[in-house]
Amino acid sequence: MVSARRATSERIYLSPPDVGPAEREALLSAFDSGWIAPLGPQVDAFERAIALRVGRSDAAATNSGTAALHLALRLLGVGPGDEVWLSTLTFIATATPVTWLGAEPVFMDSEARTWNLDPELLAHALDCAATLGRLPKAVIVVDIYGQCADYDPIVAACQRHGVALVEDAAESLGASYNGRPAGSFGKLALVSFNGNKIATCGGGGMLVGDDPQLIARARWLASQAREDAAHYQHELCGYNYRLSNVLAGIGVAQAARLEELVDRRRANFAHYAAALGDLPGITFMPEPPGHRATRWLTVVLVDHDRFGVGPEQLRLALERAGIESRPLWKPLHLQPLFARNRCIGGPFTEQLFERGLCLPSGSTLRREDQERVIAVIRACHRAANPMVFVPSEACA
Repeated sequence: MVSARRATSERIYLSPPDVGPAEREALLSAFDSGWIAPLGPQVDAFERAIALRVGRSDAAATNSGTAALHLALRLLGVGPGDEVWLSTLTFIATATPVTWLGAEPVFMDSEARTWNLDPELLAHALDCAATLGRLPKAVIVVDIYGQCADYDPIVAACQRHGVALVEDAAESLGASYNGRPAGSFGKLALVSFNGNKIATCGGGGMLVGDDPQLIARARWLASQAREDAAHYQHELCGYNYRLSNVLAGIGVAQAARLEELVDRRRANFAHYAAALGDLPGITFMPEPPGHRATRWLTVVLVDHDRFGVGPEQLRLALERAGIESRPLWKPLHLQPLFARNRCIGGPFTEQLFERGLCLPSGSTLRREDQERVIAVIRACHRAANPMVFVPSEACA
């Protein structure tokens, strides 16, 4: 737990967990109940709370979002010889479960409106693949940095070709698109409760969907696929993916605070935008009409020519001031692990990676700490433009 009561000389983190008395009480309640193993009333309550929040009929708690995605792909029958198309602008955990199942990840570029998977690119690529008889087994769309993709055309394109859609909402719990919550799109969806996410239980995930039988099978696979017998009987290979009941207790408390946690992050973004929006060469991740992003992370693009320094120089200046920031996700098609994999499009996400920087965005971020971040960024601009401003050593 990282306290929100930091002295100004202490380090400012990118996205620390926001837990307090409610989470402590929930944790102790789960502990005192005696249900320590990966099952129990807190797990059941957590599953119900998240299913309700994302507008799904059922949910299966897992020990990570990666585990939930792995289960989703297995339930959809993904295996050797299959292609799975997915957003390239994401953390590597979106792609690794594809490879575990022996399938081939194919990466797709983003669009400028949402920074998420490009619907027009997807529709065209599916049409072409259909004529060649090479449709993917599934499409994974990632809601990047807390903002939903443009799902109406994406869903239409997948349905037209009978391709299963999986929503990776690991970063977007609490967001919405045209009035529908993140996690409500696709045949299956997943969310994450990693330590840096908006709602956390230290580590965990959730697979959500509207087919109770499919979700029940996910729970079974996540519990080592044990058959209904008095002894340990196994006919299929399963996984040890279930969530601890103790951690689920924290998750229940976090789920109850979700709107508060989202509002604080959105307020952080609004203050950054107001304080830095006048600087040449600084732009922010857009939020198109119909979208309500969580602003899980406040992301800026830094134009070196207009601002005076690039995002890496800015990151290093923040680091010297004891402030954690981070480059955008490196597109997966640029990762050495996937150097031989196909990418459909790609230039837009490469540009985002070259120019992007994530700023401290946690719901525990105090205004005075945010002002420290802002002061360093403005000092860097002054130092890079000595003919306009008094020189500064902040970016030296």
